[in-house]
Parts: sequence; structure tokens; C-alpha cells
Amino acid sequence: MATEDTLRLFFALPCPPEQATAICSWRDRQALGGRPVALENLHLTLAFLGAQPAARLDALRHLAAGVTSDSFELTLNRLITLGKGFVCLAPSEAPPALLQLAGSLAERLGALSIVLDSRPYLPHMTLARQAHSQAQGAAASFSWRAERFVLYRSQNTADGVRYQELGSWPLQAPETATSAAPN
Repeated sequence: MATEDTLRLFFALPCPPEQATAICSWRDRQALGGRPVALENLHLTLAFLGAQPAARLDALRHLAAGVTSDSFELTLNRLITLGKGFVCLAPSEAPPALLQLAGSLAERLGALSIVLDSRPYLPHMTLARQAHSQAQGAAASFSWRAERFVLYRSQNTADGVRYQELGSWPLQAPETATSAAPN
């Protein structure tokens, strides 16, 4: 549990409002069960950091500012269930730039001694939690251009979990990223 001295943090791709509305509209017509994720909380996690000391926030922002990655088209078109009832949308094929971005963040976080989940990165957007059935297979297709990534703080409130944006960093148009100096 996060206190004032610790923050529950994660890096993610925000879901644009028009896509979040379309995704929730589609999700709500399905028989997925469980507790639906609030529209404003839809995102695709790049790295879950868990509880981190608040004093580490500046270092995390500095780390993120040093990440160089291409923007990319993200398409979520597959329904999967993870763990104990997490119903998610996932890409049938992850864009290489997405995998590079997640890998770059993981590498830099490791250099700060932040231990991430040891399982291979699996891009997904959680739609509902605590579902009793296993949802699998094709889904409606939702696409957008990922042009930035965000550091979020997860806070438990009386109204449920809320995510607060603590920083945002642009992804480069592919033609500028190829001419940039490597890290």
C-alpha cells in the first residue's frame, strides 16, 4: 500500500478519449463480467513499478526524458484473459516500436535497481477485473497512433482507483527517430 512517502507508479500509453469511449461502448455490449475499468483509466502498461519512494520521482522523470522511441500505430484486436479474471484487449501482433519502448524502459529501470515483473512483456489493456469466465479470441479492432508515453500514479480513492499523470514524453515521428543519435 502506498503512503505519502511511497507512490504506486507505472509507465503506460494513454488511451485517447475517443478510443476509450469506443472501447467501453464495445466492452459494455459483451458478456465479459467482472468489474469494468473506468473509461478514464484505460491505458496500455509499458512498465509497472509498484510502490516507489516519492523521492525517486525526479530520477524517474529524468530516466523517461532520455528514452528515444518512434511513434507507432497500435491496434488492439484480440480478447484475452490474464491471471485471476483480468479481461484484456491485446494486439494480435505487437508493433516493434512498442516492444522497443517497453524494453528501453525496462533496461533503464533496471539500471536504477527497480525490479520489474520477470515474465516477458505482454502488451494489453485491461477492460475488466475479477471476471469469472475466460474470454479469448478475436475482438473488435481499435487503433490509434501512440505519440507519447506517461508516468502515472495509481491512487485509491473513495470513488475507486484513479490515475494521476505525473509526466508525459513524446515519441518521435519515425523519420526523425532514425536520424537521432543512438543512446
